[in-house]
Amino acid sequence: MCGILGTNFHTNSFKEALENLNNRGPDFSKSVEIDGNLFGHTRLSIIDLDDEANQPMIFDDILIVFNGEIYNYKELIKSEQLICNTSSDTEVLIRLYQKYGVDFLNKLNGMFAFCIYDIKKKSFFCARDRYGKKPFFYYFKDNKFIFSSSINSIIKILGKTPNINKVALSQYMQYFVPLNENSFYKDIFSLESSSYMLLNAKELTIKRFYKINTYKAIKNEEEALKGIEKLLIKSVESRLVSDVEVGTLLSGGIDSSLISSLYSKLSSKKINTFSIGYDEYKNYCELDFAQITATHINSNHTAVTIGKKDFIEYFEDTLEALEQPHGDSAAIPLNILTRKIHNMGIKTVLSGEGSDELFLGYDNYAKFLKYYEFEKSLNLEQNSFLDSIIGALQNNTKESEYLRRIIKKENLYNSFGEIFTDIQKKRLFKKVPTFKNPTPKSDPVDWMSYTDLKVWLGESLLSKVDRISMRNSLEVRTPFLDYRLVDYVFSIDSKIKVGDTNKYLLKKIASKYIPQIIINRTKKGFNSPFNEWIHEEYKDDILKTILEVNSQTEFFNVEYLKQIYELSKSRKFKQHLWSLFIFSKWYKKVYM
Repeated sequence: MCGILGTNFHTNSFKEALENLNNRGPDFSKSVEIDGNLFGHTRLSIIDLDDEANQPMIFDDILIVFNGEIYNYKELIKSEQLICNTSSDTEVLIRLYQKYGVDFLNKLNGMFAFCIYDIKKKSFFCARDRYGKKPFFYYFKDNKFIFSSSINSIIKILGKTPNINKVALSQYMQYFVPLNENSFYKDIFSLESSSYMLLNAKELTIKRFYKINTYKAIKNEEEALKGIEKLLIKSVESRLVSDVEVGTLLSGGIDSSLISSLYSKLSSKKINTFSIGYDEYKNYCELDFAQITATHINSNHTAVTIGKKDFIEYFEDTLEALEQPHGDSAAIPLNILTRKIHNMGIKTVLSGEGSDELFLGYDNYAKFLKYYEFEKSLNLEQNSFLDSIIGALQNNTKESEYLRRIIKKENLYNSFGEIFTDIQKKRLFKKVPTFKNPTPKSDPVDWMSYTDLKVWLGESLLSKVDRISMRNSLEVRTPFLDYRLVDYVFSIDSKIKVGDTNKYLLKKIASKYIPQIIINRTKKGFNSPFNEWIHEEYKDDILKTILEVNSQTEFFNVEYLKQIYELSKSRKFKQHLWSLFIFSKWYKKVYM
């Protein structure tokens, strides 16, 4: 894991911008200038710890700066008959580029964001992995090109803070993160997952290189179970390739428990597992369940217990690590936990992200399928339903409101969006969020799964995990997001996937590896008493900060702001208040 940075022009602020990436790569840092272009890299040494693997790496007039891990790089060396001078996965990318040009990305199994500069062609070739595990931000205006793992590094090179991107704000108010190519800053974009860009002769083009295979080839449950288990074991095994110790994040749920159990069976020694919980508001704490799994697999288990003091202490640091508003409050406990893991000398951990989206783990899926069948029975227009539900997959609106609006053929609104003033609604919502969706809308199961894979997981969860873990120089690997497993699950007949419970297929596999009490427990997300703690600590300063920012921006309806604040005191609309508070603190720091 690393930090990358580059420009197509000389700038005296490059060194400072590169230093901003030190947390992402504390082991080595270097920059080079070629043809007036600058390239920088900060390294977290995971594979091939020797100096020969340092970057920027140059072979045969090809330069690369690369952030990520290619899990099948040794297989590629053999299958593609590559001649490499180092033992690093970085050089494999150079050799594949020499052999195939830009047409090698689908050969890679891993997480990556990189830029290859072809010195002879004077061209930039940049790419981002299939599901958006690694960040790639860029600026391209007036023939100036800047790319980086960090938004703040780009701003340091620009020398000024861009204006706020109101499209990103409207997306954040609905989905708690900006979507697609948007960042909160005008002219600073995110290269979308599964995409690559080419910059030749001052012309920039962006293309997609991967889409999920949705052909329904598997219609037998026994075949599906065998295939999933085999691919998941192989995925865990490939993510253990490392020259440093690998641990696991263990929440106490089925996903992380299964990953940890598989890892323990593949390992010749005790593995290290890590959990976090709370010393108050015990209803949020899952340490007891994590301990059940840890005992079952006989791991070296570390349980971190935190309270309000720890939460508040890490509050500002977490906001700084995220770089722009992000509405997931779990970022703060994750920051504390990953700092602890880093301090114990661990550089890499496995995690369970992706399972809920692939195996239908969210309770909302069952609700929406029920509504879908209800709508079909009324002979209503199918596409209107599917188009409306995209804005509601992670929504908090009550079930009765969903049903009422479906019956009336009204769009399912996201109540959070209504805090905009009428004027700002017209101004901010001119550009409606769109999703490049390759899945057939005739299959609502695939459609819902893909939407959350793209939006909730790809834009929210993975960005949080990367920003926070790399704040603490820790690499997080996600076995459920091996592209072979993802494609396989999407190729399974949807009726088999749905079954009679959430995560029907995964639970059947997990029953061979982890205790039934973990499999059968009610799903509980990685949550915390964030609402209780901020009210206890900041009290009315929360509303004061929100109203102070709104008095300058006039983005929101003041009465809604006050109402949400009052309701949050009784634990209603607490996510809405959190997102408003985070946005307001960011805006005040950046623009006021």
